[in-house]
Amino acid sequence: MIDIFLQYWPLLLGLAAAGAAAGLAAGMFGIGGGAVIVPVLFFLFDGMGYGETAMHVAVATSLATIVLTSARSVMAHHSHDAVDWDIIRTWAPFIVLGALIGMGLSGFLSKQALLGIFGTMAFVLSAQLFFGRPTWRLAETMPGGIVRGGLGMAIGALSALMGIGGGTFGVSLMTLYGRPIHRAVATAAGWGVLIGLPSAIVAIFIGWGREDLPPFSLGYVNVAAFALISLFTVTMAPVGAKLAHKMDAVLLKRLFAVLLALVAARMLWKALGL
Repeated sequence: MIDIFLQYWPLLLGLAAAGAAAGLAAGMFGIGGGAVIVPVLFFLFDGMGYGETAMHVAVATSLATIVLTSARSVMAHHSHDAVDWDIIRTWAPFIVLGALIGMGLSGFLSKQALLGIFGTMAFVLSAQLFFGRPTWRLAETMPGGIVRGGLGMAIGALSALMGIGGGTFGVSLMTLYGRPIHRAVATAAGWGVLIGLPSAIVAIFIGWGREDLPPFSLGYVNVAAFALISLFTVTMAPVGAKLAHKMDAVLLKRLFAVLLALVAARMLWKALGL
């Protein structure tokens, strides 16, 4: 055990820090933590020499950790009676289907393609976090029918390809359709389970048998990273949820948006092979 710690201590410390930051982010913003976990895991595994599979493992492992983080976060928000369970129930089939499609597609994409998708969408998300306003509206009620189906599948697919929880897109969507910000954050946290669980199962299947994976990997899901990050995210998510209900997080969200934009730029730089 001591030999393993001495050999991998930079990785272990990085995973612990990523887990703590991701848990806080999940609780405060409903973003599932993947926007923090994916870049950290990618750079850690890439630095260890697993560049060809680093992004696939980062995305899949992030989605696996989001299952526990989102479940813990949504339960914490439920204690404040802030979760709209009807939205979670009616959107679930479309989000799950989209997640399955997105993760299945990722198995055919290169590292550069996944980096490009993450970097591009992270820029979009950072702009929304920085410039978005809770008062912006498209309508006063959540969409139904074909619109709900299309948006649900798109959210599931994009989230699976990026390794993030559905809350990242869900909070923006719900506030645009008239849901109060705290209720949107609480409800969107529940979408992470719908995306993370089916995606992680598919990732294990499509990555099974690859020989160029980091140690302790089960398909594209790295079990060691999953265990350590989950420990910290599950612990910190309720803290983030409490902070979300006690403070004005506008400034903090903008600072996070700037950090996310810098990370996005770095990921796109890597996608271009620079």
